[in-house]
Amino acid sequence: MKKYDKLVENAVGRIVPTIVNGMEMVPFKGVGKHRPSGRKYAPAIPSCIDYPDDGNKVVGSLEEALERCGLKDGMTISTHHHLRDGDLISNLVFDIAHEKGVKDLVWFPSASFPCHSQLIPYLEEGTINRIEGSMNGPLGRFCSEGKMKGVAVLRSHGGRVQAIQDGEVKIDIAVLVAPSSDAFGNARATGGSSACGVLGYAYPDHLFADKVIIVTDNLVEFPCYPMELQGNYVDYVVVVDKIGIPEKIVSGTTKITKSPDRLYIAELTTQMMVATGMLHDGCYMQAGAGGTSLAIGWYAHQVLKQKGWKCRLGFGGSTGYMVKMMEEGVMDYILDAQAFDLDAIQSIENNPNHIPYPVFNAYNYHSKGNLTSMMDIMILGATEVDVNFNGNVVTHSDGLLLHGIGGWQNCLHAKNVILPIPLFRDRMPVVKDAVTTITGPGSMIDVIVTERGIAVNPKRTDLIAKIKNAGLPLKSILELKEEAEAICGVPDKPELSDEIVAIIKWVDGTVIDAVRKVKC
Repeated sequence: MKKYDKLVENAVGRIVPTIVNGMEMVPFKGVGKHRPSGRKYAPAIPSCIDYPDDGNKVVGSLEEALERCGLKDGMTISTHHHLRDGDLISNLVFDIAHEKGVKDLVWFPSASFPCHSQLIPYLEEGTINRIEGSMNGPLGRFCSEGKMKGVAVLRSHGGRVQAIQDGEVKIDIAVLVAPSSDAFGNARATGGSSACGVLGYAYPDHLFADKVIIVTDNLVEFPCYPMELQGNYVDYVVVVDKIGIPEKIVSGTTKITKSPDRLYIAELTTQMMVATGMLHDGCYMQAGAGGTSLAIGWYAHQVLKQKGWKCRLGFGGSTGYMVKMMEEGVMDYILDAQAFDLDAIQSIENNPNHIPYPVFNAYNYHSKGNLTSMMDIMILGATEVDVNFNGNVVTHSDGLLLHGIGGWQNCLHAKNVILPIPLFRDRMPVVKDAVTTITGPGSMIDVIVTERGIAVNPKRTDLIAKIKNAGLPLKSILELKEEAEAICGVPDKPELSDEIVAIIKWVDGTVIDAVRKVKC
């Protein structure tokens, strides 16, 4: 079977395959142009006859659970990433598969981390055929060098939900870690020594997978409440000594940047949000956990206090800074898909206004509405942007695939999408004629804020007028590019072959771009 076939040009001018890993693909048609058909996928109907009357689904080991689930060649195994770089279970799944001689598995994680680089030998010898999920660091480099047997598929967090729900990806076995679980399989992300706050990325897996295994190091008495995952969707429960390394599950302190340039970008972004009316009483806001994003949140916090305003809600990825906004009365609610630090985890446990909110409800484009389209302010990053405002978050200017999409694509649907980014990194311009990989189309990016000025998408004439009137440093995207090149020079294009090593899915399941092998 060919890894990919039948190349065509899609709506953003990128050459993409229409057959990948033996499956037919739809090229990107444009934002809102592709409409789904058919019905949602559903797993086989189970029967209580097959499960213990006393509700005790605990089995002796993960190996036993995988055997009972019928682990075999070619299966798709899903995991989630709430344990981040402290995950001790995902690697173990494939250790077991390797020992049993199972081949050609598809790993379908909600994200991967450097700790998963231990899986590279299994990718080399064929236990794992490919990864359909984000690849950070060593795994991304491995893929970029063309060493993966299948073609990798990258989706946003919401795109992953869409693929599961629509039956594009059929999960054979979901192995879901839970900091607390009862013997029936009800599970939550709080309690125990491996608390991670929320299990929002595991929610669709437990609904749609054929078989579901919960792995915990904190078995509690029935009922495990509040339950984020429901036991009537769970087949087996496995109790282990340790599911994760606590200090690597969360960064105990997520910190604001100390860089003068980044702090200026944050201050300028906040001034722009106030001048344009984006930041207002009752607004909905999302900012990430990066140093610049945290600084923007801090500046916004001060503005809200000074003016006596409140954010109605913050959506995250939550941090202690967002928690402080709620505790000081400038934010009513936090809707939380994942907790980034210890303060956020404690807040989820103690504050009823800090609400676990799975991406199944927030990001799924094939649903009856979308939380992100309700957001007034969306703060995002990018590895590259181009003169047409297209954004890249998965590859660097050298072509290496080193990042996942996360929720970035889904967040582009907000009312105001802002990219606060430096004009250059390591003497490499961030603003380019064309991005290496299109992760999101420029029509959905509204404002780019750099230390050298603010560029506004020409379609947002309303913002341009307000920024001008406020006397903020407004520049065209071309002026920013030229200024970056005057400082750093014109960068060489990455040396890439024609071989496709990964594809990038848009939120509706269409293919927006392909990643080429890096020439060694």
